[in-house]
Amino acid sequence: MNRNYEDVLKHVKGVLEGETDLTANLANVAAILKILPGYFWVGFYIVKNGVLVLGPFQGPVACTRIAFGKGVCGTAWKEKQSILVPDVNEFPGHIACNASSQSELVVPIFDADGNVFIILDADSDSLNAFNENDRDALEQIASLITDSIKIAV
Repeated sequence: MNRNYEDVLKHVKGVLEGETDLTANLANVAAILKILPGYFWVGFYIVKNGVLVLGPFQGPVACTRIAFGKGVCGTAWKEKQSILVPDVNEFPGHIACNASSQSELVVPIFDADGNVFIILDADSDSLNAFNENDRDALEQIASLITDSIKIAV
């Protein structure tokens, strides 16, 4: 699926501009992404006390906590890099928070010191729903979130 992120990035910049509340910003970004075709679930996991804890999201009920190095989100946290999974059933140790999820794209968000402190997680109920274009766009959004946090501190 080929999505055009030009307007999405403008919209994200607009909601982040001037707003310093992390919860509000993450909630709005999740809402913006959820309306895109193919996004079944989108949200954030926040690093708290050595575990990923569910933050703002759009979609069905999700896993509340994910351990470091576990599932796609925990692995992206551990490896400090984005992970594109065309078929979640083929990802070793995938955590099935919702049986309808078939593909996933996970992007780490870094704090000012370069540590992962949030994970952006997007799921689709279709196989192969995400591609490099999606990864690039979500990484740009992650960078915008990092920048908004730097301003808030």
